Amino acid sequence: MKQRRRAPPASGPSDADHAIHDRPGHLIRRLQQIAVAIFMAETKRFNITPVQYSALLAIDIHPGIDQITLASIIAFDRSTIGSVVVRLEGKRWINRSAGAQDRRTKRLTITAQGRKVLREIDAAVEAAQRQILAPLRAAERPAFMGMLRRLVHINNDLSRAPVRATRARSGAKERRRQPRALTRRRANSTVY
Repeated sequence: MKQRRRAPPASGPSDADHAIHDRPGHLIRRLQQIAVAIFMAETKRFNITPVQYSALLAIDIHPGIDQITLASIIAFDRSTIGSVVVRLEGKRWINRSAGAQDRRTKRLTITAQGRKVLREIDAAVEAAQRQILAPLRAAERPAFMGMLRRLVHINNDLSRAPVRATRARSGAKERRRQPRALTRRRANSTVY
């Protein structure tokens, strides 16, 4: 299905509002709102938020991670990651179990039902990604994505919830367990 380009709204911001509407921070926030709205519309039948999707995908890629590591991988606030985990567990998409060395640490693993959701939602998530970029010409999309990645990567440490690398040793072991096509597909998916 080919996506139609949307025309800009007839009644946009007034010239007086340029101090608000021409700032990168404001535009990035608005784009994030739009991206979430598109994601929610495309994935409506799954009853999942972008953060829940990111968490579920990270748990699938990194079986047995703890909540702090999960928060670091998806760049989410440590103090609120627990509510995301509780919701995923309530949907029976993940399991929490006590860590072998520290019983207070909870290890997270995806369930068969969670894996099924990831397989079924994949097309909807990809459709959302295409729709987000649809207003750009095909030739503009790689440059836009490259600039986004660069801005996020360079400014990562300025975030209230920066992405932190997982231990290289466990990451390599987890990559070996995944089928090659799954690793490539997931690496190319945009995660919120």
